[in-house]
Amino acid sequence: MNRFILNRMSTKFTEEKWFATWFDSVYYHTLYSNRDEKEAQVFIEKLFFVIKTPNHSRILDLACGKGRHSFTIANLGMDVLGIDLSPSSIQEASKSEYASLQFVEGDMRMLQFNQEFDVVVNLFTSFGYFENLSDNEKVLDGVKRSLKNGGLFVLDFFNGVKVEKDLVKNESLIRGGVRFDISRKVENGRVIKDIRFDDKGKSHHFQEKVQLIYPQEFMSMLENSGFEIIHTFGTYQLDAFEKATSDRFITISRVK
Repeated sequence: MNRFILNRMSTKFTEEKWFATWFDSVYYHTLYSNRDEKEAQVFIEKLFFVIKTPNHSRILDLACGKGRHSFTIANLGMDVLGIDLSPSSIQEASKSEYASLQFVEGDMRMLQFNQEFDVVVNLFTSFGYFENLSDNEKVLDGVKRSLKNGGLFVLDFFNGVKVEKDLVKNESLIRGGVRFDISRKVENGRVIKDIRFDDKGKSHHFQEKVQLIYPQEFMSMLENSGFEIIHTFGTYQLDAFEKATSDRFITISRVK
């Protein structure tokens, strides 16, 4: 992996936003420690079987976290660069780097690549965090510039129709010996999750704010940004998308 490319991703937006603090918190990883790693691996394997990407294709894992998807993609024979805003996540992921698997800290709104990747993936609802809706366009424009001609963009988001219909307003979860009290609401076009808990004699409060984007809106955004949608799926098993019942809205798009 070209080290010059990695250095170009060292800049990021400097404003302090919820995602900059929460995603870099140890408690974020504690709360979501129940994620199904086997499901993630099966999803990636099925996905790359569908898109039929040749070995040593260059893959950009956008908002890679600690790299759980990146590792599987690299194990399939791809050359992977993972990017994430969280310094602690990148520090952890980088412990497992090798020649064809690299990680770098960076902001998805500031991609500076030019036709360097065969596939860009953005997985597990890693989109729509921003207060300014125009930032979505910055991300999509950056993804398009990053892709080679005919390159593919995989976007995995929740199904906004089902989330709004079946919203769980209150729940408590115990993870790592910590009780997390969680409340959810839809307000001003966003799903807002308040997360409260006590640990080591201190009370904590974090928020997640994700734009409530419906499938049709995603389709319009992608098409307006110069992508052609070639596949849609509704589950990590790549079942057909059903607007009323699917948990996910997964799109595979090609640069026009």
